[in-house]
Parts: sequence; C-alpha cells; structure tokens
Amino acid sequence: MIERRLAPHLLQAALSFPAVTLTGPRQSGKSTLCKQLFPNKAYVNLEAPDVRAFALDDPRGFLAQYPDGAILDEVQRAPDLPSYLQPMIDESPDPGRWILTGSQNFALLESVNQSLAGRSAVLHLLPLSYDELVKFPKAPKTLDEVLFTGGYPRIYDQKLSPSQWLASYVATYIERDVRSISNIGDLATFQRFVELCAGRTGQMINYSNLAGDAGISQPTAKAWMSILEASYIVFLQPAYSSNLRKRLVKMPKLHFYDTGLACWLMGLRSPEQLATHPLKGSIFESWVVSEIVKHRVHAGEAAGLFYYRDKNGVEADLILEHADHLIVGEVKSGQTVTSDLLSPVRRVAKALGEKKTTSQVVIFGGKDRQQRTDVTMLPWQEIHDGPWL
Repeated sequence: MIERRLAPHLLQAALSFPAVTLTGPRQSGKSTLCKQLFPNKAYVNLEAPDVRAFALDDPRGFLAQYPDGAILDEVQRAPDLPSYLQPMIDESPDPGRWILTGSQNFALLESVNQSLAGRSAVLHLLPLSYDELVKFPKAPKTLDEVLFTGGYPRIYDQKLSPSQWLASYVATYIERDVRSISNIGDLATFQRFVELCAGRTGQMINYSNLAGDAGISQPTAKAWMSILEASYIVFLQPAYSSNLRKRLVKMPKLHFYDTGLACWLMGLRSPEQLATHPLKGSIFESWVVSEIVKHRVHAGEAAGLFYYRDKNGVEADLILEHADHLIVGEVKSGQTVTSDLLSPVRRVAKALGEKKTTSQVVIFGGKDRQQRTDVTMLPWQEIHDGPWL
C-alpha cells in the first residue's frame, strides 16, 4: 500500500494525544493505514459479531485485555466504549495508546466528543487523492479514466474492475450500513434517492425537486441527505456570503467525494460512456472540488471552500477564503483554452475585489499550464500544484 498524505499528521497526533480518532468512508483505507503506522499495536475489529458482543456485554473486561492500548476498528459499533476509555486514559494518559476508527461520522464523533473531549485528536481519511493514486503501477492515465475509476484504494491495490467493485460497495452500503445508521424501511426508494443525488453532483441542491423526483417528503429528503453526509458519500459546498450588498444565491452545491461512485450510480459503465455524457462537466467539477477538500482535510485544515453565484448569474465554482485574500476558481472540462474560460473568474474577482485581494485560477481538462496576466490556467493533472497549497 502506498503512503497516504494523512500519515505524518496521524503519527504526530499519536505523539500528542492519548487517543486518536480516525473517521472516513468505508473502504477509504483507515484500517490499512493504522496497521501500517502502528504495527505493534493489537488490532480489534468490532464488525466481528463475537468481538462486538464481548465489547457490548462487558466493556471493562474487553478493554482490560489491552493494557498497552489497541487499534479499535469500527468503534461506532460499540458506542459506549469511549465512555469506558475515559477513566483508563485519565489514569494512564500515555500518548498514542488508543487508535479509534469508524465510518459513521455522526455516531462516532458524538460518542467521542461526549467522552473523550480533549483526550482524542480527530482526523479524517477520505478516498485517494489524485497525487496518491498515481503512485500505483497501473494508475489511470486520462481524465475520463480518473473520473470513472474514482479513488477507493482497493480498486487500485487489487487491480479490480471499478464497476464490479462499486456494485458490491453500493449493495453493502445500502443493505447494511444504512440500516445501522437509520431505520429506513424502503431501501429500494433510498437507493433511488442516492442515484438521483448522483445525477445532481456538481449542482445546486433543490430539496423540493429532489424529493418530488424520489417520491418522498422534503423533510425525508433532508434526513436522507444527512445520512449520506454522515457516511462520507456526499458533502455540501456552501454558497459564499459576505457583507457585499448583492443578492447572492444561498443554496449549497452537492458533491460526491468519489466520482467513480457517482458514475456507477448514474449508470456509466466505461470511461468511453463518460466522455460523451452531458453531465461530464458537473462530474469534473465535483472531482476538482473533492480533490481540494481531500488536500485540506488530509492536511488537518478546515474546509473554507465555497462557490459564488448572484441573482444575475455571475458565478464561480470555487471561492477559497484565506485570512488576507480570496482564491476565485472556475472549473471547465474542455481541453482548449479560450477567452470564455477567463471571464467568469474575472467578473467574480471584480465583484469581490473591493473587500479582499483576490487571485484567479481556471482548472480545465487540457494539458498545458498557462499564466495569463491575472489568471492561472491549471491543467487537471496539476490540481495539487494549485494556489490552495
């Protein structure tokens, strides 16, 4: 397995806190990373029914088996364990003693925050970023292949067919994980909802329309969206707001963390199908936004990532807010640089420039980087060389 970008931050946290909590989607590589970085620690998987039963029935006896600490995988399956860890940590606060992992954000973090506040660092591991997946021997070469394959490590590590693996992933997620997060009776309708969300990746989310298309109520649509967020399937990119006296759109944009998963849910079964698909631009936008999110999350930084759109249609796909300046970005899947690619970021930068210094960048589907007077034209392969670093 390749070295993950998060690895040094995880090791540093283990030198500073008695416990480290690592969350992220199922199959993002959490267990592999923890075993790799802490090879001498006992590893315990709470997905195993007998292990989980022991932890639930006798948590003190269960934890007493590991006087030197352990890696407790999928710890949200035994949500009371952090409460029993608290007195053990207070009695022996040696750094890096306990490593907790889990794939359900809300359930795990609620338990950790209640019991281990100040005792556990919290980090997040997302699917492979582009600069990580290119380290594999048979990494995808073209943009369409990258978007279609996505970033789940097992596809690369075991050289699996993306479509076959993602089909199994979706079935497991829908049939097992969703039931453990929420008592959803109609799984077929929920899967239809997830597929409809995939068709809206990279777009502003309108809950009324989404609920109508899925045949559910608007409150149910919002509750189900929270489930997708809690299990790291999607995230919402908020609209930028400031004291500008402009009428700004406030609806968030919906993005999938993994474009391969989004493609599978949309019925795409090959990179060639994606190449001519009408939503390729939206899929590419989600890929760019998720790559920036992965970089910032794996570096332990707050997201601080927005989009901009006003009532007159002036828009930019990316607004990255820093203390002293803003980065205004636009995403275009086309391979050719034209003057039309530059106008959106220039218009938004002009609108925002009264408040903060701005820099402009366009991420596009071509190969050659260009530096215009006021705009950087950044090819997709150089996404991790962008100004957000």
